[in-house]
Amino acid sequence: MEAATSIQNRSENIQNVAELIEKDLFLLGATAIEDKLQDGVPETLVKLKNADIKIWVLTGDKLETAVNIGFSCRLLSEEITLVYLNEKEKLEETLEDWTLMLESVEGVHKYGLIIEGSMLKYLLSKNLKEKFLKLAISSNVVICCRATPKNKAQIVEMIKHKTKKVTLAIGDGANDVSMIQAAHVGVGVYGREGTQALSASDYAIGQFRFLSRLLLVHGSWNYNRISKVILYSFYKNICLYLIELWFAFFNAFSGQILFERWIISLYNVLFTAAPPLVMGLFDMPTRAATMLGFPELYKITVKNSGFDMKGFWSYFLNSVFHSCVLYFLSFGILYNEIAFPDGKTGDYIFMGNYVYTYCVITVCLKAGLETDSWTIITHLSIWGSIGFWFVFLAVYSHVWPTFDIAPEMVGMDKYVYKGALFWLGMLFIPITTLIPDIIYKIIKRTFFKTLLQEIQEKEYNQTKFSFRDLLSRSSFSRTKSILLNKLKIQKIGPKNTQIYRGFAFSQEENGSVPQAHFIGKRFF
Repeated sequence: MEAATSIQNRSENIQNVAELIEKDLFLLGATAIEDKLQDGVPETLVKLKNADIKIWVLTGDKLETAVNIGFSCRLLSEEITLVYLNEKEKLEETLEDWTLMLESVEGVHKYGLIIEGSMLKYLLSKNLKEKFLKLAISSNVVICCRATPKNKAQIVEMIKHKTKKVTLAIGDGANDVSMIQAAHVGVGVYGREGTQALSASDYAIGQFRFLSRLLLVHGSWNYNRISKVILYSFYKNICLYLIELWFAFFNAFSGQILFERWIISLYNVLFTAAPPLVMGLFDMPTRAATMLGFPELYKITVKNSGFDMKGFWSYFLNSVFHSCVLYFLSFGILYNEIAFPDGKTGDYIFMGNYVYTYCVITVCLKAGLETDSWTIITHLSIWGSIGFWFVFLAVYSHVWPTFDIAPEMVGMDKYVYKGALFWLGMLFIPITTLIPDIIYKIIKRTFFKTLLQEIQEKEYNQTKFSFRDLLSRSSFSRTKSILLNKLKIQKIGPKNTQIYRGFAFSQEENGSVPQAHFIGKRFF
């Protein structure tokens, strides 16, 4: 009691008392928790590493167990040099030496950081924080052992604010809640340690191996869909409303609009709502099995290459060009003002319906050009939207005077539909507008083909292909390097990984090789 309540040297006093008590004892039995890896954990982590995802392990286990888990999960290998940050006196010296090595040597060999949790309060201080962050980001893997829930949250917060990268934290126990809540995305694994992690997370999975499907398949699909929907939504609105700008140059900026007001309001609600909706729900670049087989495809998501400033400005310029072509070609076919064989002419609303029809057709077909997977629903959304506009125009032209709206649209369907110029323009103008887009896609897929496009073509042809066959047909260095890495991964044999499989505590207490001897010889 005196040792437990002592103010000075409490730990040493408790240890001395324990040594006095624990003598001449007879061991009746012992209990232990079987800390076994779930199925598919090593394979999942290998896929995530191939997807260019940085993996940090924050655990409460002791150092020897944490390192052993790293080898069991294939995060660590004999090729990786282990850098230990577990001694306060050598922290600054170790950080300084490795920082200088990174700055002086190009292509430095692989290394991993092994951090003792008690050292984090020094590593996260103002003096060492920048050096530690630089060294940790450049490493292949980081394993932090004896980490408290507060330590885990501090590391996640540091990565969030210093690197501006998207962080994901995954855990299965109550001690992981603070880390899960600190990350951008939290994933809880249902296990034997309760449901606290599940309750605090954004996503819940049954086993760790499902993380690969959550990220590489659903994460990639979602990124692809959201990126396309956002950019396409900008495109279709700019395309329509810039037409009003071009019309303003011909009405002396009087404020006169080219389209009927309710038709403008229903543009995003009815006539162009289905294509982006279907694109955001059902579009996918490749099948799920292919996404899992080629984790490198996830790099598009990691690098944010599907939704960057280059992509935004390309869509913006494309919409400006389309609006110009739609307006001025429509203006050109009605330039002589004689729209009918009997010599009658149309007004600005008459021309507006021409332009509006061609705009709806062009915008819907543009959605088809941006869609990777065509299904029955895709066809219905595109052709159905175009057909619905024609039906709507026929009905809307007869609602007045039954309803007190759109008197200027009365009988407009007859004037529009019976004009030969309208049908000729419907065949000519949308196709002319989209020809540059089609030519661009043909050139890109023929001469500047990416890995994703290679795989899409193989899937479309429904041929069984090997990775070597795909490599032989690709002429670009990036595709070759990715596929060579894939081939190397397949050659991993059991000889190099057999001793690291199984339990976190993989050496028996009375086995042929004691765990302490194994750890000391191999890692230190």
